[in-house]
Amino acid sequence: MKHFSLFQSLPDFFQNKRLTLLAIWVTVMAVIGTVLAFKANMVVGIVWVIIILCALVFVFNTLKIIGSDTQKYIAGLSYRVNRGEQEAIIQMPLGVILYNEEFEIDWVNPFIQRISEQANLMDQKLNKVSSVLDRVVKSASSKDQDTWRTIDWLGRTFEVQVQVDLRAIYLRDITDIAQVQRKYENSRLFMGIVSLDNFDEISERLNDAESSTLRSHVTTMLTDWMDQHEIYVRRLSPDKYMLIGYYQGLRLAEKDKFNILKSVREDTSSQNMPITLSIGISYHDGDVMSMAKAAQTQLDLALGRGGDQVVVKSPQQDARFYGGTTNPMAKRTRVRARVISQALSELINASDQVFVMGHARGDRDSMGAALGVRRIAKMVDKPAWIVSDPDEKRHTDMQMLYNAIHEDEQTKDALMSPADVIARATGHSLLIMVDHSKRSITESKEVYDALKERLVIVDHHRRGEEFPEKSLLVYIESYASSTSELVTELFEYQSKNRRGLSRIEATTLLAGIQLDTKSFTIRSGTRTFDAASYLRSVGADGKLIQNFMKDSMEDYRQRADLISRAQFLDSDAIVVADDKKSYDSVSVAQAADSLLQIVGIERSFVVARRDEKTIGISARSNGEKNVQTIMEKLGGGGHLSFAATQINGVTVDEAGQQLYAVLKDETPPDEEE
Repeated sequence: MKHFSLFQSLPDFFQNKRLTLLAIWVTVMAVIGTVLAFKANMVVGIVWVIIILCALVFVFNTLKIIGSDTQKYIAGLSYRVNRGEQEAIIQMPLGVILYNEEFEIDWVNPFIQRISEQANLMDQKLNKVSSVLDRVVKSASSKDQDTWRTIDWLGRTFEVQVQVDLRAIYLRDITDIAQVQRKYENSRLFMGIVSLDNFDEISERLNDAESSTLRSHVTTMLTDWMDQHEIYVRRLSPDKYMLIGYYQGLRLAEKDKFNILKSVREDTSSQNMPITLSIGISYHDGDVMSMAKAAQTQLDLALGRGGDQVVVKSPQQDARFYGGTTNPMAKRTRVRARVISQALSELINASDQVFVMGHARGDRDSMGAALGVRRIAKMVDKPAWIVSDPDEKRHTDMQMLYNAIHEDEQTKDALMSPADVIARATGHSLLIMVDHSKRSITESKEVYDALKERLVIVDHHRRGEEFPEKSLLVYIESYASSTSELVTELFEYQSKNRRGLSRIEATTLLAGIQLDTKSFTIRSGTRTFDAASYLRSVGADGKLIQNFMKDSMEDYRQRADLISRAQFLDSDAIVVADDKKSYDSVSVAQAADSLLQIVGIERSFVVARRDEKTIGISARSNGEKNVQTIMEKLGGGGHLSFAATQINGVTVDEAGQQLYAVLKDETPPDEEE
């Protein structure tokens, strides 16, 4: 303590290391000089001592003055800096809000107080002042406190940064910048292509005058609607139109959900000439040529999903879908089936071997289509196998079907494991995907990756955004009841000199059609019955199909358990199963089907755990409402009347909450700024 008091009593400059070293050096040199002077002469020594004492007094005094001046300068500078910081916080155009642990506002700087309509923000809860600001603050963490987020508040646009440790909010007013950016975005161009889906089919039964009148009527309706939304439209051909306009007009069109689709459909239907529109729109692309190509791509996607809908997409965002709320009209022709059959035969002929792959957790439609395509390959003398994981756990009906396949002489060697396929495949092998077109749900992603350069797709589901970039042949008909129906039609154009379908193959194809049409009660057209008639004529066994449709007692109990958990939201039936129990995917789908039998229920959703990591949702509709768009928002897909999705990394309850959130807000949101 004594040493500390002594240190404190020393001159201030001794607290500066450099000045202290300088003083010590001068002192040492003075002492050395004094010793040398006294050795030389006593008088010289005395004179030298006097000079040194005067010099030391001058040096130490000078150092003291320098130290004092430095301290005064630093103190003055510190005061100015602190005063500047305080004045900046108070005066500069940057909002500052301090809040406490209860998320109550303790202090705001005058900038926020001036622009606030409230007389006093002090002691107000953040959620009462601004729900948006409250969400930003409560979601912030110390890891992202350097991140600026954009919000709208008090009629202005702010960039917000939250310092969690200090419980401070900084708001930077960027209203002028945001307005300029919005003006720029609204003035950017978009391009679109409109197609009259079934104009050729309708005009075939009309004379020239009636066809011209119909075309003019639709053109007038389209032009009037586009004018209201500041969009320029130009006819390219009798059934094609080009759209061009500013993004602001596109926002207006999206705001009313492109109701031109409904207007044209209902107006022409009332005249017994039902015309539907499909529109593909691209915006924010690099150049006009890229935008035009992208617009055609979006139109192809709309048509692949069944038509009567709009697909809007930019390169930076996912596609947005409007319409598609009605069952598609069957418009595929037998000419197309013949062309596809011949093209498929040629591709098989050009390959050394063929592998057919359905979707994961295959059903009777998937297996029936796979057996049918394998038989087509056999008819042109090419070795062919169906990709099937032998370790997959199967539902009772599929296990019975697999047992029948193994017991039949014609199909006992039809299945091959993914590992064996990869080992056997070559650069000339052909992969045919049936009843699906998504890598994410295929039987084996490894097989897909190995053979994706030589790929054929045969499917009846609506095409989604996830689609193979390269395909040698694509046969997607969303108007068909099932993929088994499409494959059955291909046999009509195969050589009659080759051995055709075996009993088990024909039976499985018919079982697939029966499954997807709910025993021919939904989505069944004349061609569905033609295909079923053909299959019966070549040996399809109805009794065997009935055996395939039987359930085990455990499956029956699972379905009953799911149905007993049903909750109702308007005309929707929703089941959220027990998170601790895994349910078979078929039992989940059957439960969703059964719920549609309840009076007043138009849609059903069953949320259940498939395995330790995966939650599955099966959705069904009576055709009045669309469940495909609901499932697409949750990462899945399907048809208007039946769809599904899988969600990983969540509990059953969390997946159910996501479903409820989508159901409460089924309207596609406007694009974010």
